[in-house]
Amino acid sequence: MFRFAHPEFLYLLFVLPALIAFYVYAIILKKKAIKKYGNPELLEELMPEVSPKRQHLKFWLLFGAIAMVIIVIAGPQFGSKLETVKRQGVEIMVCLDVSNSMLAEDVTPNRLEKAKQMLSKLTDGFSNDKVGLIVFAGDAFTQLPITSDYVSAKMFLSSINPSMVSTQGTAIGAAINLAMRSFTPSETSDKAIVLITDGENHEDDAVKAAAAAAEKGIHVNIVGMGDPKGTPIPVGGNNDFMKDREGNVVITKLNEEMCQEIAAAGHGTYVRADNTNSALRALQKEIEKMNKSELDSKVYSEYDERFQTFAWIALILLLVDFMTLSRKNRIFRKVKLFSLILLFCSGAAFAQKAERKNVREGNKLYEQEKYTESEIAYRKSLDVNPRSTEGTYNLANSLYKQKKFPEAAEQYQLAAGQAEKMMETPEGRTRLAEIFHNVGNIGMQTKEYAKSVEAYKQSLRLNPKDDETRYNLALAQKLLQDQQQQNDDQNQDQNKDQDKDQDKKDDQQQQQQDQQQDNKKDDKTQDQQHQNEQMSKDNAQQMLDAFLQDEKETQEKVKKAQAQQQQRRKTDKEW
Repeated sequence: MFRFAHPEFLYLLFVLPALIAFYVYAIILKKKAIKKYGNPELLEELMPEVSPKRQHLKFWLLFGAIAMVIIVIAGPQFGSKLETVKRQGVEIMVCLDVSNSMLAEDVTPNRLEKAKQMLSKLTDGFSNDKVGLIVFAGDAFTQLPITSDYVSAKMFLSSINPSMVSTQGTAIGAAINLAMRSFTPSETSDKAIVLITDGENHEDDAVKAAAAAAEKGIHVNIVGMGDPKGTPIPVGGNNDFMKDREGNVVITKLNEEMCQEIAAAGHGTYVRADNTNSALRALQKEIEKMNKSELDSKVYSEYDERFQTFAWIALILLLVDFMTLSRKNRIFRKVKLFSLILLFCSGAAFAQKAERKNVREGNKLYEQEKYTESEIAYRKSLDVNPRSTEGTYNLANSLYKQKKFPEAAEQYQLAAGQAEKMMETPEGRTRLAEIFHNVGNIGMQTKEYAKSVEAYKQSLRLNPKDDETRYNLALAQKLLQDQQQQNDDQNQDQNKDQDKDQDKKDDQQQQQQDQQQDNKKDDKTQDQQHQNEQMSKDNAQQMLDAFLQDEKETQEKVKKAQAQQQQRRKTDKEW
């Protein structure tokens, strides 16, 4: 659907016929004036630099440019109101492995980038289908709920990286289970899961999850990324490779046997992505086999600004007009200059309007707790103005609510990069304090307590009256102290273990005695740690009471935060 944001400006088009009439009248007056001086044909020979045809061309170029500028001011838009439309298609949930092993470079440029390129091409082939996106490593998270908005799908796809999931490993079963819950319950169309992974399943029974999906009529298709021969995982960009806890270089291999078992259990197909085009054809062939039915799709409610095309046409017409040589005309020169100024000013105004519109839409969705949809709106505002402080800050908040902590931290840092501008007003200082407070919260979630302490301190420097930040700072300092103590204890235990290994080579009997002593020491150490932990809790409570005497509600928040920290699942695999 096409419309104008400000159709009242279209009345300016009625000026164009008057402009033509004025031009014709000016030509008539010019001819009469020339006749007073002599024969017009003779005068034309005496003034060869004056070309009537060229003057006519310049007029029509200017006429067209003015018409385009009027259309730009009226604000042409394409789009449609929010409505439900019926389409024949299927639902597809894409599960993308973002574990560190997907950074291996046995395919070009690496497994993850190769997978993203293939998914982008796969999305281009969709027309009436719905697609959703899940990222997984040691945990699985919904990156994009199932939708027919392919533009948003590709936008989310481009931002995917391994840091999006803090728990590393590969939990294929968890991704399949989450995908099953992500389909539209009311839809009767066929459903499929496209799972892209290297098959190194560390965490769960993926075959069992695929079989459960097949029982519900959901096909599980697997795309294998990588080489079965194996390759190291680059880290740091300095020819360094990931190592396990024993110091050995990790070799990651494509587990084709596992991938084939999962695909067979899920009544799907397995393809290896050594050739992108052949893998795409195989997937598209499987999707075409699926039974299509009517799908309810929501069409995006906002109108997109489309003034850029008309602005470019006006600019080109004016440039051609300027490059066309003719005798100078002060009136037309002023009109052309005014048209250029109006063209650029209107373009900037509409760009700013588009940015504000997307921010307002994102705020509305954020208030409704539709954080994924609000993220889309904020990203669209940043496409218009990448330096928008408000858009960046709001995007960070939306990512934080979705527990996308690494991405949120990155956006908060970008927003904090405009600190000088924000420090000019009290509202800006308050917002900057909130940014550092949230960065500290992210550090608490990711157990980077040193970063949290520094961020909370920055926040308190800007807003010393924030009791919640002060309380969080005390908690972060306590957790940092406990973390450092735990690391020291682990280092001591490792040194003791090395001494024991040397004793084992000398005397087997002595080894048994050492083990018994070690067991006693371990028990004693655990008792001491328990006592230290109890003492540190008491000390922390005293610190917190000193900071906040009557803040019972805040104490409840801290207890919940501590419980969440204890419930976070750990895995032995970091790839």
